[in-house]
Amino acid sequence: MIKGYMFLSLSIIFEVVATIMLKLSEGFTVLWASIIVALGYVLAFYFLSHCLQYLPLSLAYAIWSGLGTVATVVVGIILWQEPFNWLTACGMLLIIGGVALLNFANHPKENTAKHNNKK
Repeated sequence: MIKGYMFLSLSIIFEVVATIMLKLSEGFTVLWASIIVALGYVLAFYFLSHCLQYLPLSLAYAIWSGLGTVATVVVGIILWQEPFNWLTACGMLLIIGGVALLNFANHPKENTAKHNNKK
């Protein structure tokens, strides 16, 4: 399971880097950024495919798309001063909450056992 999350983390990192470079590529007119876009997405899907050997598809894809989206929003706010308001914050919290619920739903026995051991 740890390998699955390791591969998933690498996949998210490469996806976010590729997405950042997509903006910097200016419609694929900047060669170096365009190369990083292609390489980043190839590596993102490569590591995502490996993570699916260890994690359920519904969980892995939800985490990948959700956390990738949140990370991309944060980068946009920091690097390009994209708007941040209470709706943006609520949207990000809903994404993170949804990912947490899916994670809990995919591991109910582990979570119940941990809860029972605390009593």
